[in-house]
Amino acid sequence: MTQLTWMVADGLAVAHRNLIKIKRVPEVLVWVLLSPIMFVLLFAFVFGGSIDVPGLNYREFLIAGIFAQTVVFGATYTGAGLAEDMQKGIIDRFKSLPMTRSAVLLGRTGSDIVYNALSIAIMAGTGLAVGWRIRTSIWEAIAGFALLLLFAYGFSWVMATVGLLVPSPEVVNNASFMVIMPLTFISNAFVPSDDLPTPLQVFAEWNPVSAVTQSARNLFGNTSSLTPPAEAWSMQNPELYTLIWIAVLIAVFAPISVRLYNRSASH
Repeated sequence: MTQLTWMVADGLAVAHRNLIKIKRVPEVLVWVLLSPIMFVLLFAFVFGGSIDVPGLNYREFLIAGIFAQTVVFGATYTGAGLAEDMQKGIIDRFKSLPMTRSAVLLGRTGSDIVYNALSIAIMAGTGLAVGWRIRTSIWEAIAGFALLLLFAYGFSWVMATVGLLVPSPEVVNNASFMVIMPLTFISNAFVPSDDLPTPLQVFAEWNPVSAVTQSARNLFGNTSSLTPPAEAWSMQNPELYTLIWIAVLIAVFAPISVRLYNRSASH
C-alpha cells in the first residue's frame, strides 16, 4: 500500500473511533442536535417579528445564517476533542501504534463532518416546520449543503490548531468563543449587513461567515429582488469567495496542525 493509502485508511479508523463515542456518550449527540433547534426557534419566534427583510420572510432569511453559525460552532468539537485526547494521554497511545501521524488529525476533522451533517439535517427539518423553503433545484440545494460542510471542514483545521496549542477542552471552548462570536454576529447571518454601522458593515461584507451564509441563501433561493444589490466583490461572488476561504484555511492551518501534532508526539 502507498503512504497516501495508509494515511486514508488510518484516518478512517480514527474517524470510526471518534464516531463510536456517539454510542458511549449519547449526551454529546443530544447537544449537537438540540442546540440548532433552539437557535432556530429562538430567532424565528423571539426576534423574527422585530427584524424586517425587504421582500422576504425573515424565517427564510434566517435559516442560512443558522446553518452557517452551527457549522462554525460545530468545528469546535475538533479542537475540544484533540485537547481532551492530549489531556487523557490518548495521543501518547496513538503515537505508539504503527500509524501515520497525520491520520489522527484527518480522522478527527473527518468525523466532525458527520456531526455537522446531522446538525444541518435537524436544522433543515426544524426550518421546514417554521416556514423555511428551498426554492431552487435539488442540485443547487445539494451544492448549498455541500458548501456549508466544506466550510465547516476548513474551519475545523483552525480549531485543530487551537486544540493542539491549549491545555484543556475548557480553554478550547473559551478561546473559540472569543473568535466565533464576533464572526457570526458581525455578519449577515441574522440581519442584513446594510443595517449595520459602516465600520461593522465593511467587516461583515468581507467576513467569511457572511460569504457562506449568502452562498447558502443564493443556492436555496432565499433571496429577494427588493434587496439592494451588493457593492462588495465578496458579496457579489459569495460562492467563489467562500471556496477561496476554504482553500486558504486548509492550506494554512492543516500543515500547522500536523507540525504541532508531530511536535507534541515527539515529546
